[in-house]
Amino acid sequence: MPRIARIKSVDSIYHIMIRSISEIDLFKENSDRLKYFSLIKKYQNKYKFKLYAYCLLDNHGHLMIDINGADISKIMHCINFCYAQYYNRKYKRHGPVFQDRFKSKIIDTDEYLIMLSAYIHNNPKDISKFKGRVEKYPFSSLKEYIHRTNEYEILDKGFLEDVLKLQNEKNLKNYLELVNKCESQDDPLDIEFETKEYEYRSDRQILLREHKPHKIINHVAKFLKMNKEYIYLKHSRKSTKLRALSSFLMMCFCNMTAKEICKVLGNITSGRVSNLSLIGVGLYVEDENIRSFVQGLINAA
Repeated sequence: MPRIARIKSVDSIYHIMIRSISEIDLFKENSDRLKYFSLIKKYQNKYKFKLYAYCLLDNHGHLMIDINGADISKIMHCINFCYAQYYNRKYKRHGPVFQDRFKSKIIDTDEYLIMLSAYIHNNPKDISKFKGRVEKYPFSSLKEYIHRTNEYEILDKGFLEDVLKLQNEKNLKNYLELVNKCESQDDPLDIEFETKEYEYRSDRQILLREHKPHKIINHVAKFLKMNKEYIYLKHSRKSTKLRALSSFLMMCFCNMTAKEICKVLGNITSGRVSNLSLIGVGLYVEDENIRSFVQGLINAA
């Protein structure tokens, strides 16, 4: 039976649920959860999506992702594929790790946004150690909102804090009350928050991904002070930085696949393009000047 096409929108916020196949735990050790967080961070750098809430349990996890103009399928495929490879290597096994495709649902109202965040944050309630104290669970974003931290450096707290005005102590107390009694993401919202009228889409600026690849190459070549024709040199150390940054940014700002980038660079495999893009991500993470350059492209978009 063919799969049903996933509903997508480039400006959406998604509820993502991941689950392991029935016979294994998705996260056997805390280090596995940390690995999953590290992959989220890695692909945040690559695709510039935002994470508003998360909770990772033993056999499943919940994420609230603002795709920020990117493609949710690309994002989750990269994260889950890399995690499955890590998991199978670590536990010396073969075969699938995740139960079918990840589940996704578009968040389309303020009420659903609030109830879903409360539901995600209440997930540890069935763990005896955290019953009645879910805010203590270390792999949920709830503790980050309460203590105003960002331990794993993957959470964008500003959006949800602004929706609920969580800087207000009364609102934070009311939100914790909502979390502790939330049994379903579809429960009606029956707690009042002291907040202004707010249309949560209006204040979000979505990163436009409509750049032309040749313009990306021109920008990168100019930044690196290189001849843009070096982009076509395959076996030159001098050209690697240009090709790597360009591949990374074409994926990010043009929403191009590795196969599509192959046609731009010419005579190169999809695997090599994927490797180049990851080199580009590494350069972005390590070099402050490159981060400033990329931020300039984002601001100009």
